[in-house]
Amino acid sequence: MAGDRIKLEVQAREARGSAEVRRLRAQGLIPGVFYGAGKEPQSFSVGERELRRAITGDHGTHTILDVVVEGDGGQARPAVLKDYQVHPTKSRLLHVDLHEVRLDRPIQTAVGVELVGESEGVTVGGVLTQVTREVNVEALPMSIPDHLELDISALEIGDSLRVGDLVVPEDVTVLDDEDVVLASVAAPRVEEEPVVAEEGEEGVELAEGEEAPEGEAEEAGEPEGDAAGDQGTTED
Repeated sequence: MAGDRIKLEVQAREARGSAEVRRLRAQGLIPGVFYGAGKEPQSFSVGERELRRAITGDHGTHTILDVVVEGDGGQARPAVLKDYQVHPTKSRLLHVDLHEVRLDRPIQTAVGVELVGESEGVTVGGVLTQVTREVNVEALPMSIPDHLELDISALEIGDSLRVGDLVVPEDVTVLDDEDVVLASVAAPRVEEEPVVAEEGEEGVELAEGEEAPEGEAEEAGEPEGDAAGDQGTTED
C-alpha cells in the first residue's frame, strides 16, 4: 500500500517556453505543473535527483508526495504523480504533472498486475500470455496498492484468468469489467512438416526442363510411327 509519505520540495517558476525548459534541464531540473484542488495550476521545477528518489522507493509512482512549494510558507500539500514524460533514448525525466489530493477522499488510478506462481499448463509446454498488465482502481490515497497479485498456479492449457479472479483488499474497488482477460495459457504451436512426394509417385509434376524417366514419355505422349500415319491412309 502507498502508506509512506515523502516530502518533495519544489520551486515555483514564472518563465515559460522552450528556452526556459532547456535552461532548467541543463541545470538538472525538471519542469512540472502542480494541479491543486480548486486552485489555478502552478508551474514549478524540481531537482531530478530529488524527484527520482521520491518516486523510485518501495511504493514507486503511487507514493504520496508532501509537496512544499518554495515561498508558500512551508505548507505541505499531499499529492500524487499523475503523469510524466521520459526522453525516448536517454531515460531522463522531461516533465511531470502532480495532482493535489485529499487523504479522506478516494481517487482513481491504474495499478499493475503481477503474476505469481507457476502455471501447470506451462510446465507441460503451454505458452503463458499476460494480456492485461494494469487495472483501474478506486481507493483512498493511502490505500492505493502498489500492485495486485494474480495467482496463475492452477492455469492449465486453454484456461484464462480475468479481472474477477483478482484478490483485492476490501478498501479497494476495481473499476474494470470482471470479464476482462488478464492472463491465459495456450497450447504450443506445432509446425506441420512439408509433404515430400516419393520418387516415381503418380501425379508428380516435373520441374521445367526435367525429363521424365525412360518409358513414361511413350505412355504419356501421342502414338508414334505407323499408327499415326495409318489414321490418314485410304485405299486406292
